[in-house]
Amino acid sequence: MSINAGLVGFGLAGRVFHAPLLEASGIGIVGVVSRQREAVRAALPATRVFPDLDALLAEPRLDLVVIATPNDLHEAQALAALAAGKHVVVDKPMALSIAGADRLMQAAAAASLMLSAFHNRRWDSDFLTLRGVLEAGTLGAVQSFEARWNRYRPAVVDRWRESAAHGGGLLHDLGTHLVDQALLLFGMPDWVQADILAQRAGATVEDAFDLRMGKGRLRVVLGATTLAAEAGPRYRVHGELGSYTSDALDPQEEQARAGMPPTDAAFGLDEKMPGGHIVDGATGAIRSVPAVRGRWIEYYRAVRRAIEARRAAAGASTGPPAPIAPIAPVEPAAARRVLQVIEAARQSSASGSRVPLDGRS
Repeated sequence: MSINAGLVGFGLAGRVFHAPLLEASGIGIVGVVSRQREAVRAALPATRVFPDLDALLAEPRLDLVVIATPNDLHEAQALAALAAGKHVVVDKPMALSIAGADRLMQAAAAASLMLSAFHNRRWDSDFLTLRGVLEAGTLGAVQSFEARWNRYRPAVVDRWRESAAHGGGLLHDLGTHLVDQALLLFGMPDWVQADILAQRAGATVEDAFDLRMGKGRLRVVLGATTLAAEAGPRYRVHGELGSYTSDALDPQEEQARAGMPPTDAAFGLDEKMPGGHIVDGATGAIRSVPAVRGRWIEYYRAVRRAIEARRAAAGASTGPPAPIAPIAPVEPAAARRVLQVIEAARQSSASGSRVPLDGRS
């Protein structure tokens, strides 16, 4: 039995990322909520365009709702979809606050529905390459980890991502991915100290940040800016046995924007992109590390498996259905932890002090 999705929003995220990945993963798109009727029909000619979320939720074939709208709409739209009995994928950030994430998690648990945040950058080429290096143990125990995502975008553009009213700002954009990757590698830090600011003339939300976090002897530094003509290293990691540096940036966004389908053999890997290099601490020898192929498609393949597993479990039950918690590719608890770090970082930046995270619920 097929899985049918409805897509809410058809801007960059919905049109370029979610729609192609859904179709490539074998998930049908039966409806799109968007004012861009002609754009939807051009990209998805067999898909119905709905005027609003309520109309989409009335579609009887609908199994999954994908929220790809401005950040301030995520929580309310996801709650409405869960209340209608639909599984939900929410583009990052899952909500704008820890309290909002809690409301979503409670609603999903009560209805035994899958809820997942679209942290697709877990499947970036550069991050998968880094994970392979760390899992191999080549660097020994890591003591210093730095990840930066610098861009050169000096002009402030009139769009929702640069609007405080819509939950915009660089920390909710690139920062969400950086924090999620760091938590995936090292778990929740003990504390965070942050500097979050707007540097460009006319900016009304932050366009630069630096987060410094500690966990025992480990130090993690995450940062991004929109005023870096030279991006610098993407990752820099120092361990007891050696160091790893990478200047690579995953090619999947650029490829998707250019119209390359996720099923293309070249998708997820740029042969010209370096994979990084390791410096051996004892000998100083330098070894190149080949880049691992990026695999955003794995996110929606996992979504499909989670929904299919729930169906199978429900179909096998002979008595009253027991609560089922399908395994999502990014569990909502993980997305909540990202929001914990972001909220603490904003508190730190405002107060100019280190904010403890250890023991926070």
